[in-house]
Amino acid sequence: MHHTFLLVLGLLFVVFLLVMLAQRIRIAYPIFLVIAGLGISLIPGVPQVSLEPELIFLIFLPPLLYEAAWYTSWNDFWKWKRPIALLAFGLVFLTSTVVAYTATFLIPGMTLALGFLLGGIVSPPDVVAAATVLKGEKVPKRLMTILEGESLVNDASSLIVFKFALAAVLTGTFSMQEATGQFFLVAGMGVVIGLTGAHIIYAIHRFLPTTPAIDGALTVMTPYILFLAAEQFHYSGVMAVVSGGLFMSFRSHEVFQTGSTRLNMLGVWTTMIFAMNALVFILIGLELPEIINGLGEYSISDGIKYGIYMSATIILIRFLWVYPIAHIPRWLSAKARQDPSPGWKGPLVIGWAGMRGVVSLATALSIPMLMSDGTAFPQRNLIIFITFVVIFITLVLQGLSLPFVIKFIKLKEIDSVISDEEQQTGIKLRLDTLALKILNDKYKLQVESNELIGFLQSNLERETTNTQQKLTSLAHDENSKEEIKTYHKILIDIYGLQRKELFKMRKEKYFSDEEIRKAEIQLDLEDLKINGTHH
Repeated sequence: MHHTFLLVLGLLFVVFLLVMLAQRIRIAYPIFLVIAGLGISLIPGVPQVSLEPELIFLIFLPPLLYEAAWYTSWNDFWKWKRPIALLAFGLVFLTSTVVAYTATFLIPGMTLALGFLLGGIVSPPDVVAAATVLKGEKVPKRLMTILEGESLVNDASSLIVFKFALAAVLTGTFSMQEATGQFFLVAGMGVVIGLTGAHIIYAIHRFLPTTPAIDGALTVMTPYILFLAAEQFHYSGVMAVVSGGLFMSFRSHEVFQTGSTRLNMLGVWTTMIFAMNALVFILIGLELPEIINGLGEYSISDGIKYGIYMSATIILIRFLWVYPIAHIPRWLSAKARQDPSPGWKGPLVIGWAGMRGVVSLATALSIPMLMSDGTAFPQRNLIIFITFVVIFITLVLQGLSLPFVIKFIKLKEIDSVISDEEQQTGIKLRLDTLALKILNDKYKLQVESNELIGFLQSNLERETTNTQQKLTSLAHDENSKEEIKTYHKILIDIYGLQRKELFKMRKEKYFSDEEIRKAEIQLDLEDLKINGTHH
């Protein structure tokens, strides 16, 4: 037990050092960790890592999906539901089918059912890989919404394809009609269980006397509860987590009403998700020797060759699918034509951002060792090895080249999007105006008799005037982007010096630590407005 615990701690420490190194050399950390894991696994004497697939599905998948759902804007998700659905369902089924027939044609002894099994495994792109690679790149909001929305839902559709193919291999029978009906039942009931569970969790947060610590702990438990509840009834745990996460995110303003609760949750989730993501990507690399040892009658060169064929197939299918679904709906629907055309650059980025990741590896590893009659599962290790090669090629080749593709094609924002600064200023103006209205309508006597409330009113009036002028300047100034950049740079410099001043105050021991901490939190909140909170 001590040895395992030490190994996990050591691995986490190495992972964090590698992430810092990846940031220094400006490579997205999932790519760097997979390569590093592969390198570490080849060092003589390094203990072999063997992943339990149930462990990945149960420990890693629910919170990763829940966090992705939490940060997905429901309005944006719904606005771009057509391309998201066509990628998350249409492309997954097309990829699975083409991979199935290609595999049976190329690989000796590969049956159609085993081909569909492989197709279900390699069809879903990974949300974490795409988001991390694109972080810091100027990617249009529409494209990020579509990519994140696709990755949110496609895990469910690919896992359902996988389960049906696995059943077909184990039983030897398969009915397309029955499978289609079952698909809608499994996905639909997953959504029902997710929303029902989310309503119960919502009621606990909302109506029971929770504390910030209890709220934080409950949010960590929620994805596991939703996932296990759906899987218990043999429905889609992924759809349960995603639908529950979207619901809780949409109602979060009612549930988490204090600043301390929200800051506490932000800290808990940011740390947990970062550690999980980092650990999962290095484990992909470390798993390779175990996979190679199990190849059996196939040589490594055969496995690599088949992996390259499958990678080329899924990359090509994605491009052949992305361009028609970007433009055909615009020809058929007047409503679709109301939005600006994505042109050729948007679909190119979406086509090239189909990197595979942890879900594919976990799904491949969950293939049982034995058939129902006790014989070895056919071509299990070859399927796992092909999956690894596909993950490696898409993650490294596409992941490393994607930032250069974006810079080369000079990708610009497609839709008219209001800048973050203008939106924040507009929100502040609305809130300050409401505060003034409340003071004038409900607390007129107190404003006149209480000096402090009088100061509050005059401060609000002054701030409202300043905010209105700032908003006018942002809305009409052509050079506002450069000005905002300089403004943010100066503010960050000021906040940094203010933090040092607070540190000096702490040493002086004149002000209490509690009040200094509150001032620090205020600075953190101001900093968050500029630097963002997610990805």
